[in-house]
Amino acid sequence: MQTPDWIAVDWGTTQLRAWAMKGADVLAEAHSDQGMGKLERHQFEPALLALVDGWLGQGVTPVLACGMVGARQGWQEAPYRRVPCGPVDAADLVQVETNDPRLDVRIVAGLAQPDPADVMRGEEVQIAGFLAQQPEFEGLILLPGTHSKHVWIKGATVTRFSTHMTGELFALLCQHSILRHSVAEGAPQPDAFADGVRVGADGQALATLFSIRASGLVGQADPVAERARLSGLLIGAELADVPAGTPVTVIGSGALTDLYLAAAAQLGLNATAQDGADLVLAGLTQIYLQGAQ
Repeated sequence: MQTPDWIAVDWGTTQLRAWAMKGADVLAEAHSDQGMGKLERHQFEPALLALVDGWLGQGVTPVLACGMVGARQGWQEAPYRRVPCGPVDAADLVQVETNDPRLDVRIVAGLAQPDPADVMRGEEVQIAGFLAQQPEFEGLILLPGTHSKHVWIKGATVTRFSTHMTGELFALLCQHSILRHSVAEGAPQPDAFADGVRVGADGQALATLFSIRASGLVGQADPVAERARLSGLLIGAELADVPAGTPVTVIGSGALTDLYLAAAAQLGLNATAQDGADLVLAGLTQIYLQGAQ
């Protein structure tokens, strides 16, 4: 294999992914389970070398890393950049001191919002990758997950954003609350989900949650349908304040993305989906190309 010009690294809490790059072209890729959550600070460099040592030449190879590697508990904290700003900036990378002289590791800064207080780390690179492909986009980028991000874009700038703990709340309610006795996994239930979206978007999610338990006690509720209704309640509440007609891009894939698209359509939002699998690499490539100019 050719010696790469640089190495792209996506270092999350549970996974480490790396790509050997020649400009914007991928020469090779590798991954491991050595995520930030498993590592002490002194273990990051060995974990990276275990994955990329065979790609390194005799000289110095630039490494651009994003994600939780730059968190306070990561390899080295990368301070947040304050919005409004572009999602990434090659001038704001944080250099990491390494023992191996072949490595020049730099970490991408996350984004912060002072009021209301909010932060993101990792999603900013996906947003940069998306905007590299669709630079004229203006509207809402929505990244669903454990902590769903709503990111407002205008003029290729992140103007504001918010974090919604929808996924975490859903898991807690299903697994650790009294509602765990009334919900069960199963086939999709679009009608029950849509009913939940309607009620959640009307601001009645909290007032309705206990009815999921009560309906199983006083009637013949279907636990699978009740789980779908719970999901709809929370997603409907999350999307309630997004103005109808707003252009929305949901970055993701699979069943969760499908649920957000269904809820968005029900609420009159102009939503489309973009698979996020390749956007981190696209965003890191954008940073590399910025720095090379």
